[in-house]
Amino acid sequence: MKKILILSIVSAYFGICLQAQTDSTESSKMHLKLSANFCSNLNYYGRTDSLISSGFFPLAEVWFNENFYINAAPIFVNNTSSSFDYAGTVTTVGYQFFADERKWFGNLYFAKSFFESNAQLVQSSLKAQGAFSISHLNKFIDVTAGADVKVSDNVDFGVTAGLDHIFRKQFANNSVLVIDPSAYLFAGTQQFTKANEKTGFLIPRVGETVSKQGKDFAVLSYEFSMPLIFAKGKLQALFTPAYVMPQNLIVVEGRPDLSEKGTETFYATIGVKLIL
Repeated sequence: MKKILILSIVSAYFGICLQAQTDSTESSKMHLKLSANFCSNLNYYGRTDSLISSGFFPLAEVWFNENFYINAAPIFVNNTSSSFDYAGTVTTVGYQFFADERKWFGNLYFAKSFFESNAQLVQSSLKAQGAFSISHLNKFIDVTAGADVKVSDNVDFGVTAGLDHIFRKQFANNSVLVIDPSAYLFAGTQQFTKANEKTGFLIPRVGETVSKQGKDFAVLSYEFSMPLIFAKGKLQALFTPAYVMPQNLIVVEGRPDLSEKGTETFYATIGVKLIL
């Protein structure tokens, strides 16, 4: 879910950067974007399921103008026990804006997820998420700050802080390449871990320990990535290598079944997008 939401924001964020010269009237028109995306390692703040799944998710976006959008992405999972298994769908309604001669970029969204009851992904416990982020854009380094609310059987709160720098190169054939080295910190509570358990706790003391750890506000992960987007006409190619470092994993002594799984991991997301 997090990766899909990031792709949504990237689409919003880089939509302006990719345009060579766009008439304001043209950008206000309604248009459709369709993409197919593959992620080599589905993770949620570096946390993974026991099978370490990869995923394929097509993404359909409807932009009513350059500010307001909705999208939907069904998720198909591949691992050692299943091939192209449907796990659920994530839908998002968002609003983006630029201010002060595009020195500020803001994004507000609400996401609703519809996961299958047997989905094994860590984020499958999430029912909805709302978030807001604001970025200050300048020629040296962009600074982003954000906050979110995640709803599972419990409610989790999170914050985001990030730094990035956009490199944009326009070629003679009117194609555009955008590269954005980025570093992000994600923090928050993680009661979604407890919500994802299928049954109750066999030992009350263990349950109390997990509940307490889940309520603690702590760093969840550090992530370094470098989105690359190449655009030519109505076609875009996207490639995002990333390295995630999960932090403060919940570990229950003697109960690996109740402990979070996750290690420092390099993964990549690849996609192709068509703007209609």
